[in-house]
Amino acid sequence: MLFFSTDTTINLPQQSIITIGTFDGVHGGHQQILQQLRDMAAQRRSTSTVITFEPHPRWVLQKGDFKLLSPLAEKRALLAAMGIDNLVVVPFNRAFSEQTPTAYIANFLVAKFAPQCIVIGYDHRFGHDRSGDMLLLESESKRYGFEVVEIPKQVIDNIDVSSTKIRIALQEGNVRLANQLLGYTYSLEGKVVQGRQLGRTIGFPTANIGDIATEKLIPAWGVYAVRVQCGNAAMYDGMMNIGNRPTVDGKSTTIEAHLFDFAGDLYEQTIKVQLVARLRDEQKFSDLAALQQQLKADIVAAKSALLGYV
Repeated sequence: MLFFSTDTTINLPQQSIITIGTFDGVHGGHQQILQQLRDMAAQRRSTSTVITFEPHPRWVLQKGDFKLLSPLAEKRALLAAMGIDNLVVVPFNRAFSEQTPTAYIANFLVAKFAPQCIVIGYDHRFGHDRSGDMLLLESESKRYGFEVVEIPKQVIDNIDVSSTKIRIALQEGNVRLANQLLGYTYSLEGKVVQGRQLGRTIGFPTANIGDIATEKLIPAWGVYAVRVQCGNAAMYDGMMNIGNRPTVDGKSTTIEAHLFDFAGDLYEQTIKVQLVARLRDEQKFSDLAALQQQLKADIVAAKSALLGYV
């Protein structure tokens, strides 16, 4: 997949078929649009281009505490896996958001991309105060010579998926629902860092995961059944705790995974942890022996949750 930014020269191979959006999570709803984009590009012997924005427009226009399902590097990988030919990242700022809809079409879409066709959802809005709509896009298409293909309302509504629904599910710890809506398993990726090494003293060594993208949404605290990929090596079953480890008087949020049937050193390695199911809330136990007994029960529950999971 070719990668461009509007800060640099955009050199698409030919008139492309494009779609525009934040595509946070590249979830099941997005995948319907992207599949149609890719199919049309193949049929017309053209290329498929996704135009997205960085930072997320909500950070610029609304501020507040807002986390992403897929930071840019992850989004890029998800789109590449879907077979999208080109990804263009638009640096989003307030000036860009204040373009009139007609200026957005003429000075941005047409001047920079000369699209053959624009594939868009029926409810897509653009330009200052989101005042541009499909009717304007179709009207201007006659002037500039591009085609507009609308994803019908019934298709979008039937998908019944939104990034907001997925965020809420993750914030509630409902990773099964989040994964169902995403169409893949939600994951956290980071580097294994030095911890207090208390886990190994009770027979449950853990990999403490740091350097997770700061804008990435961390699911609800608790214990999860997970699949862990260590670099390009094999995938391991395991369990993961997100929380402050109250039994050992932890003071800050940590994310640590215990891998089943693993022996070795993971320090400084980047690992990817796929969250399959939430097993329980984080709890404070009376002592380490009580914690140890619960962890044994968690292993049984995690292996059951992971059994047959693909």
